Amino acid sequence: MASNHTQAWIQFGLIYIGILLLVSLAAYLTIPWWWRWAFERVFRRSVRILFEEPYTSNLAEGLTAVQKFGVQWMIENEIRSQEGRPLAKPIGTTRQFPHFDGLLFSPAQLQRRPLNHQVSVVSKTVIGRRADRPMIVSMPILISAMGYGVALSKPFVRALMKGAAMAGIASNTGQGAWLPEFRALAKHLVVQVHDAPWRPSREALRTADMIEVRLGQGAHAGCGTVIYPEDLTKNIANDFGSPDALTTGCYIPAGVSEASHPGALRRLVRHLRSVSEGAPVAVKIAASHNLEHDLAIAVRAGFDVIVVDGAQGGTHSSPAILVDDFGLPTLVALCRAQKFLVDHGLRSRIDLVISGGIRTPGDMLKALALGADAVYIGTAALFAATHTQIVNTIPFEPPTAIAWAKGSKRRSFDEDRGAQSLGNFLTSCVEEMKLGARALGKTSLHDVDATDLVAWQEDVARITGVPLV
Repeated sequence: MASNHTQAWIQFGLIYIGILLLVSLAAYLTIPWWWRWAFERVFRRSVRILFEEPYTSNLAEGLTAVQKFGVQWMIENEIRSQEGRPLAKPIGTTRQFPHFDGLLFSPAQLQRRPLNHQVSVVSKTVIGRRADRPMIVSMPILISAMGYGVALSKPFVRALMKGAAMAGIASNTGQGAWLPEFRALAKHLVVQVHDAPWRPSREALRTADMIEVRLGQGAHAGCGTVIYPEDLTKNIANDFGSPDALTTGCYIPAGVSEASHPGALRRLVRHLRSVSEGAPVAVKIAASHNLEHDLAIAVRAGFDVIVVDGAQGGTHSSPAILVDDFGLPTLVALCRAQKFLVDHGLRSRIDLVISGGIRTPGDMLKALALGADAVYIGTAALFAATHTQIVNTIPFEPPTAIAWAKGSKRRSFDEDRGAQSLGNFLTSCVEEMKLGARALGKTSLHDVDATDLVAWQEDVARITGVPLV
């Protein structure tokens, strides 16, 4: 009896499965018909609603508003509405300024012959050439200031130090805490001077390959920096020497106090030069329309190196109004700074480093051609170090979640892999730049100059003074 009951259920199941298969086959075979029927009904109704409803209650009003306002600006304003404080914007501006894209190199062919791949090209770069202890790096590329705790996690900063050392270039402590382990990892280390409570000690300055006095930066103008408690960890607060910052947050004042008087600034430069036993002393400024006046003050103070950060510069986070609405485009800043130094006979005495939106080997070589002795890279280095490790963050977190000091995925970052990918990126960049120099018939990256360039955009030709094609 039980056996008959089981057989009945099996037969019922087979019949049910057969019906499902037949229905599925019928649905599949009739897709073109019923899909078209459903789509037409929905489409016709949607069109009627869209074309007949008053504009003030029409869905198209939202589309018009988004188009007028822009998706990015709409999202940013919604975040402002949620937070009720200045919008902290990461990475940098998306505004499209005249940039190196408007320039092209003019290749050598007959008037000047290109060079074969076997011909070596010099990339070695001397920063602070008049200093007693100049910084000599393998290529005219430096890793920009991205400080531990202020922006990046310790493993990520260590990766930047290691990757830069692999390539034989310098990394920068930024406004973060200086630690002995960073000095041990870095082949060349730029120690940044600021007015935070954890301002670099005498020991840190003594071991620096270059000292950089930070007065401003492209994405932050000359303002101070607020670090909120939620952006800190216990270890970071302890390394800052400010354990209470976990509850109070902390503040990095604008510039340095010595910049309030030219005489005090000169004394600071002499002090830094003495403590470091002759290392180059640089000043970092945000490019402004008063750039030449700022440069004149920096020259009188005795700086060996001037770092100019254009408006395309990025940072961990900065008030959006400073990111988007302050500064001069990097290309403008570079050309004006170069002209000032040449016009005042200072070009052989003071080195010029440019930063802000330097992305590719082409950007780098064009910056050298327009007068820079070296370039700083920040965002490009950050993404090179993350490389394929971004799979640990996307699609639900931004790639930087693996890099920031309080990034949600920071513990998944492998610093050795990050260092290797950054080292590979830097090597690739300098090799491409050497290829470009050979295509121009030059045996040194520093022999490339403005005569090798043409502009295909009128505003770029006007800014740079190079011929318009």
